[in-house]
Amino acid sequence: MNVSQMQPISNKELDYISDCISNEDLLVKQCAAAAVVCHNPTISQALSEHIRTHEQHLTKLTDALLQHQHLAPTQAH
Repeated sequence: MNVSQMQPISNKELDYISDCISNEDLLVKQCAAAAVVCHNPTISQALSEHIRTHEQHLTKLTDALLQHQHLAPTQAH
């Protein structure tokens, strides 16, 4: 989508993205914790791959927010 065609993110969308970021962060932490106690190299490798996948999801979500940052209202103090 062209930057000039972007619409501001609604509060509902922001809440959804925030929940997704929290969920992805939790999944990264859970996979990392499981990898530490895992003694099976195959499972440990799979957990490491899942960590990378969830980190990529976090990056995509953050990038989406950054792309819309210029559309966000500013607060005057």
